[in-house]
Amino acid sequence: MAEPTRPTIVRAAAAQIAPDLVSREGTIEKVLAAIDEAAAKGVKILVFPETFVPWYPYFSFILPPVLTGKEHLRLYENAVVVPSPATDAVAASARRHGMVIVLGVNERDHGSLYNAQLIFDADGLLKLKRRKITPTFHERMIWGQGDGAGLKVVDTAVGRVGALACWEHYNPLARYALMAQHEEIHVAQFPGSLVGPIFADQIEVTIRHHALESGCFVINATGWLTEEQIASISPEPALRRAVSGGCMTAIVSPEGAHVVPPLTSGEGLLVADLDLGLITKRKRMMDSVGHYARPELLSLNLDARPAVPLHGGRPETVFSSASEPHGTDEAPADADRGTDQRVAVFGRPAR
Repeated sequence: MAEPTRPTIVRAAAAQIAPDLVSREGTIEKVLAAIDEAAAKGVKILVFPETFVPWYPYFSFILPPVLTGKEHLRLYENAVVVPSPATDAVAASARRHGMVIVLGVNERDHGSLYNAQLIFDADGLLKLKRRKITPTFHERMIWGQGDGAGLKVVDTAVGRVGALACWEHYNPLARYALMAQHEEIHVAQFPGSLVGPIFADQIEVTIRHHALESGCFVINATGWLTEEQIASISPEPALRRAVSGGCMTAIVSPEGAHVVPPLTSGEGLLVADLDLGLITKRKRMMDSVGHYARPELLSLNLDARPAVPLHGGRPETVFSSASEPHGTDEAPADADRGTDQRVAVFGRPAR
């Protein structure tokens, strides 16, 4: 059977827009409107910011933990269950427009929240749900930890797509896990409207370096807050500066260059055509997981088994915090992580 023909030119977009800080439904409406706008421009892959639905937990960055209870509970009430009507609406829009969509959500799984990235293929199928493996600083009071099952590159209508959230890009082994699976388009998501210009500078360095090192395109989306929204998060002028700036919505080529000028303020849709032929052009010179690698000296072990809190029960009685879909290649959920740590590279655990 012949492999499906893939496009050589892919029109991509990254959305820098403000969430609705009042309700999940309001933010989903903004997501669907952005998808329609991108479709009218011929976009085939669209990326939204980190935990865009219902909103990034900015409150946790400026409030002491003892004062975050009310907003944390409100985030629980508006978080996204996967699957649910919210994800169904996005899937239907992806299918209607034949577009790959990568959406950041606060995922609720029973009593826990997770920073999740959802990759919908052009047929509306949810190809990957992954969770940020280590929440950063203040985020650790908000989200649980993801697992290695989400460090996966998936085949989509526009090519092989991998994703990481925010400071996961500072974990070189997490990045290498995706590089070794030959990602062609890497999706990066950051909150935006945080920390100020230094954050935007750091984001730019990080995504341009990953594009060069991986030899792939990087599509990065950061969020945006209006002045009214910033004021609603904190009445203190000094604290408002902490939730301002820090935007770097960008699309970067395998040669580490901006394909189009980045978007660093305001709302907008950044659109660019990706020439996938540039991937081979870059890797001909330096393929960090191929002819430029030395696996006999340096290699990576990835434990790709979902982390589950109960082992040994019948399948229908095992409670899992790693809900489907993770993909089709991970090891069985009942593999005992505590007694068998012999893990093959990107494979099932050794027996």
